[in-house]
Amino acid sequence: MKFLLATLILLLAAPLRAETPRVVADIAPVHGIVAEVMEGVGSPDLLLSPGVSPHHVTLRPSQARAMQKADLVVWIGPALTPWLEKALESLRRGEQIALLELPGTIVLPFRDHDDDAQDREHGEEHRHAQGHGDDHAQGAARPLAHDHDQDRENDHGHDHAGGPDPHAWLDPRNAALWAGAIAERLSRIDPTNADRYRANARTFADRMHALEDEIAARLADTGPYLAYHDAFQYFETRFGLKLAGVIAAGDAADPGAAHLSALRRHLAEKGVACAFREPQLDPRLMQAALEGLDLRIGVLDPLGRDLEPGPGFYDSLLRNLAAGFAQCRPGS
Repeated sequence: MKFLLATLILLLAAPLRAETPRVVADIAPVHGIVAEVMEGVGSPDLLLSPGVSPHHVTLRPSQARAMQKADLVVWIGPALTPWLEKALESLRRGEQIALLELPGTIVLPFRDHDDDAQDREHGEEHRHAQGHGDDHAQGAARPLAHDHDQDRENDHGHDHAGGPDPHAWLDPRNAALWAGAIAERLSRIDPTNADRYRANARTFADRMHALEDEIAARLADTGPYLAYHDAFQYFETRFGLKLAGVIAAGDAADPGAAHLSALRRHLAEKGVACAFREPQLDPRLMQAALEGLDLRIGVLDPLGRDLEPGPGFYDSLLRNLAAGFAQCRPGS
């Protein structure tokens, strides 16, 4: 009897976790990275489906409840979803990781797309300026600390030159770093599965290293491209691609007549052969802007709305982008 009582006391006092941690990710690419880390333990919840633009969203009650119940919320940060910041401040029980704020994350500023800047060369020199460091550095999460006044400037789309470009998930080195940070945070929340989280993160980082080499080889000698708006800077910078120009300066901006006229002259002078829009944009907008120019118009999706969320999502996302950009290779 005494033995049974002592055993019961020990069981009640032991810091065992009966449930898999509840994790919420803001967008599908982040969800895909978290799913890699949690594979074999559980599955994260996705706040926004891949077909929903993260820039302007009204949070539904069900989404707010999911975050309130979460042990961990993983999000890009207020540069992408400023509307989410206030909701996260009211979390009662969970923790959060703002990925753009993790030490070691490569963060690029929005670029100035004045007409006289269209001719700038990006790619290699910018990539080397960022520094390579350890390909598989495992960053540590830290508490959020924002300049709230600056964040409010982000409320109306990505037309604020000089602020952080939030599309940082399009660099596989960031993805590898983030996986390590997520694994460390989950290991503290759920120490029982710490070894699995860390092993999964290492496997994912190794895969990202191989994927980077694969895509770099595929996109060698790729020509310059035109984008509807500047959403692919991280991918472009990592793989030495060249942006010839953008039609709209930001997500909320409409192109002016003077800008389009200068852009059309620039494209003709440079012999740009391909242009890309995002899937949520009306194709007629780009066709009208480029009427009379001999350009191949393709679709690039930075959010992967046609992909199945979960493990393997991130690899497919980058491979799809690589396949699109490969259309700009000579002779394609």
